[in-house]
Amino acid sequence: MTDPGGRGVIDLRSDTVTRPSPAMRQAIADAEVGDDVYGEDPTVTALENRVAALLGHEAGVFTPTGSMANQLGLRLLVRPGQEVVCDDDAHVVRAELGAAAALSGITTRTWKAPRGLLDLDDVQRIIRPDAGPYLVSTAAVAVEDTHNFGGGTIQPLETLKALRSLADENGLALHLDGARVWNAHVATGVALADIGSLFDTVSVCLSKGLGAPVGSVLVSSAARIAEARVWRKRLGAGMRQVGVLAAAGLYALDHNLERLADDHTNARLIADAIAAAAPGVVTPEHVETNIVPLDLTTHRLDARGLADAAAAQGVRVSALGPQFCRLVTHLDVDRAAAEEASGVLAGLLAS
Repeated sequence: MTDPGGRGVIDLRSDTVTRPSPAMRQAIADAEVGDDVYGEDPTVTALENRVAALLGHEAGVFTPTGSMANQLGLRLLVRPGQEVVCDDDAHVVRAELGAAAALSGITTRTWKAPRGLLDLDDVQRIIRPDAGPYLVSTAAVAVEDTHNFGGGTIQPLETLKALRSLADENGLALHLDGARVWNAHVATGVALADIGSLFDTVSVCLSKGLGAPVGSVLVSSAARIAEARVWRKRLGAGMRQVGVLAAAGLYALDHNLERLADDHTNARLIADAIAAAAPGVVTPEHVETNIVPLDLTTHRLDARGLADAAAAQGVRVSALGPQFCRLVTHLDVDRAAAEEASGVLAGLLAS
């Protein structure tokens, strides 16, 4: 891990690898707490209310993980035996271990989405709002913004508005996997509420770009969130003096939100250096936020080869497929570290 003023391992595997700063640790130590299962933890309540208001919703519930927040959101919108539709690289179907089916009896169907970008024609083609007694009926559409496996891409606001209209016309609900919607907000200047209010349920993560050690929040209507609390407890995530974790989330919102712009700048710096050394591996113009996707299909190195070679020089990257690597910038990678990492990676990838 890196820190300002000293170089160690530069870890670009994910923005989940950040460590709480001394100031965040102090906020954790000073947190006012109570029993949250009884609704008596004031710090948790403050975080839930703040995130809900930011995203244009009535209420929120704190969860230990983003996957749980997503799965609670889907559970609220889709009955057992119904389906949610999404793109085939969406986190809810690719990286949550079949939880929708295993926990809630929800089926899924998907479409291909280059770079994870939403296309209304794909949604229109796949939905079956009332499929009758012999086929599965669609109940909800799930969207990811920014899109993780798509390379940190941002869903255009006008497309999301059009999706809302399409959903309303067909009696469908919308869930937003907004784990990194903070990045979309900072990169575009679009208000969080302008994005969040278009969806019936929204999950946001505090332990990625914002740098908290644990936690996500699901927001929706007050009635839905009351139901979500029941399911959170049923799934074993009724937490007690959890204000010590919520305090980290509040600190992150106060201090680590606007600085996401630095991560975006550093990601583009790395992308530019790699593109100059190895044209075709990355398209810098597609690096909109803090994720740099590397396509090694035509390169002499495969993903594992690059990851191993980079690790030997102190730079850690994720090999997420035979020919696909992902780099993610975050608050523990400063400008100097980004420059050092770009030099290492460009050197390894140079033709």
